Amino acid sequence: MHISRLGFLILSIGVVGCTTRGAEKPPGKPPEVLVTAAVSAPITDFEAFTGRTEAKNTIEVKARVTGYLDKVLFKDGATVKEGDVLFEIDPRPYEIELRRADANLIKGEAKAKRAEADFRRAEMAKQSKSISPEKFDEISGDRNLAKADLDVIRADVARARLNLLYTKVIVPTLDNGKPADPKQPRLGQVSRRMKDPGNLIKADETMLTTIVTHDPMYVYFDVDERTVLRLRALIAQKKIKSVNEMTFDFELANDEGTYPHAGQISFEDNRLDAGTGTLQLRGEFKNTKGLAPGLFVRLRLYIGAPRTAVLVPERALGTDQGQKFLYLVKKETDKEGKVMHKAEYRGGADLELGALRDGWRVVEKGVNAGDIVIWSGLQRVRKDATISPKDQAAPGRPAVKDAKSVEAPKG
Repeated sequence: MHISRLGFLILSIGVVGCTTRGAEKPPGKPPEVLVTAAVSAPITDFEAFTGRTEAKNTIEVKARVTGYLDKVLFKDGATVKEGDVLFEIDPRPYEIELRRADANLIKGEAKAKRAEADFRRAEMAKQSKSISPEKFDEISGDRNLAKADLDVIRADVARARLNLLYTKVIVPTLDNGKPADPKQPRLGQVSRRMKDPGNLIKADETMLTTIVTHDPMYVYFDVDERTVLRLRALIAQKKIKSVNEMTFDFELANDEGTYPHAGQISFEDNRLDAGTGTLQLRGEFKNTKGLAPGLFVRLRLYIGAPRTAVLVPERALGTDQGQKFLYLVKKETDKEGKVMHKAEYRGGADLELGALRDGWRVVEKGVNAGDIVIWSGLQRVRKDATISPKDQAAPGRPAVKDAKSVEAPKG
């Protein structure tokens, strides 16, 4: 009995020993991660908005006289210049009206001439006292009436000539901010015809077509109340003089983050929209690429003065319970003098982030230029864990000039 117990005890010790030796594993290699250096770059803070392009001049072309449309003298969508004839209304009724007015003018001039002669004879008779005062006053009054009638007739002639001129509907003045130059007329683009020849056109009522100017052009967009208050504070602090001095970049739907167009604010509305809580701003830009009105744009409104900031790849940021964090690479030396790389955690109150730009994030607090940041392999990293860093440029390097960085350590 004792021998059985002793044998069982020896067997148990052997099993435990085997189990302990089997659990021992050699230490694994540190996980490999991709790293890059934080960059220091000059930036200007901005807020992002969406808007629409709009022509600086949009003109509704209407006739100034009533009549039947006789001719259309342009192609739909053509480029036109100031003074070009677009439509012709049947001029014959207005030619007749002008001839009648000219005839009345001849008659009125003859009547005024005769009244002037009668008045001169009456003056001579008055001196010799061979005319009564009553008769002299009558002749003098007829002379004044003839002059007034002549002025009315002349006005009728001018109106008839003007109406005949208005039978030709021309491109009006296109005020695009440049002074008028007969050698270089200002240009616009005409829309389609809205009436065909043969239709009755009513003066100042019938829409014939529209004209827009393309250069310069406007961008309208709405700014939220928070940004409006921020702008007011910057103005009060004299960091910017006025909203009209602010600049912006924008891109179209197919520009894919390049923001190739630039402009300057030229107008701010005088009140916020109570329904949306936004303030409308308008920017103006040189339309050298021939953009059309009505295009959707993504816009960056630059706020404040340029400054130097630290940026890290957006992919370097992780999220833990709604808070962003990242890992830096720190070097340590063990007892044998061997250099080791470990992951240093930055998050919570120790990390303050700014705007995202071109795949890189502005870091206001927690990272210095040249700090080595882990941007790939975060799922394999733990706080203060040993890592094997591999230097590799992160995608989407920020499009800023004079960006400075420190080379990351080789694995």
